[in-house]
Amino acid sequence: MLKDITLGQYYQTESKIHKLDPRVKIVATLLFIISLFVADNFTGYVIAAAFLTLEIRMSHVPLKFIMRGMKTIFFLLLITVVFNLFLTPGTALVHFWKLTITMEGLKLATMMAVRLVFLILGSSVMTLTTTPNHLTDGLESLMNPLKKLHVPVHEISMMMSIALRFIPILLEETDKIMKAQMARGADFESGSVIRRAKNLVPLLVPLFISAFRRANDLAMAMEARCYRGGEGRTKMKPLIYRKRDAVAYLTVLGYMVLMVVFGKILF
Repeated sequence: MLKDITLGQYYQTESKIHKLDPRVKIVATLLFIISLFVADNFTGYVIAAAFLTLEIRMSHVPLKFIMRGMKTIFFLLLITVVFNLFLTPGTALVHFWKLTITMEGLKLATMMAVRLVFLILGSSVMTLTTTPNHLTDGLESLMNPLKKLHVPVHEISMMMSIALRFIPILLEETDKIMKAQMARGADFESGSVIRRAKNLVPLLVPLFISAFRRANDLAMAMEARCYRGGEGRTKMKPLIYRKRDAVAYLTVLGYMVLMVVFGKILF
């Protein structure tokens, strides 16, 4: 299960998506997510599916690898579908006991499921094709106007980057602790869901100790290198927009136009 979490991981390969400026990918992902939540018809989701398919094919990241991340949200997806299916009033389709499935509930449950799946896939493509350092630089550049309001842009970007970087590290650490405890007789796979959840409690103490130790080591390393935040710092590889980035922006703009015209987006 832990190996199925792809958030925060970077998939190394050569593709046009990998070479794009991180600012383009961040803006494109945000617009894609916004379009999912404001489109209200079937045509809009078909356009979103086509755009997402094109993005995945151009990224050269195997679809099987991207879909691994869907296993971790299965229960969230199931809960979302069930709640919308049975708790939405409208024209009844099926009725049994005290539960009623309505036409509106079926439509809303389907839309919410598609939105959630597309949201995870779109976000995964961005993180899989962008290194944490590039994400930090892209976020900092996009939020740069907030510096006039005395917002610590660099520090916020750095914290988000470190959080993403630590996700796969902590997952690997958790896997090691689980294997060590299983070798000593611990059982994490049998029993009821509640019992298995209780069996995971002993993992928390060594995991927290490891996380704090890594955080302390990182803080000491940054201090030893005289890190003092973003004020006055320069970039070894400054972000520069290129022709391919302009083409990408135009593609995203075209996608949004199609969504406005055919997806009935209402801003």
